[in-house]
Amino acid sequence: MNIATTVLVLLAVNYQAHAQDGLAGINEANAQVRSYFDAGTQLMYAIGALLGLIGAVKVYQKWNAGDPDTGKVAAAWFGSCVFLVVVATVIKSFFGV
Repeated sequence: MNIATTVLVLLAVNYQAHAQDGLAGINEANAQVRSYFDAGTQLMYAIGALLGLIGAVKVYQKWNAGDPDTGKVAAAWFGSCVFLVVVATVIKSFFGV
């Protein structure tokens, strides 16, 4: 009976030691994932700016060619740019980065 009690005590201490490491690991993973949000939002801003420039050139070409659907193309390109900027801003504000 004494050996069984000793084994149970050793298992309980071992289990408790691993539980503390798990909590520290979760907190570290949380901090690491949150650190990626700043770089991700900056990347989304950069992609939005690039799409804005490409869209401006496409709309300018259509406008100079006299295409009647210039308004649709402008709305599509610039709408996608605004969407990317809004999503990046919402992600930043939602996660409190």
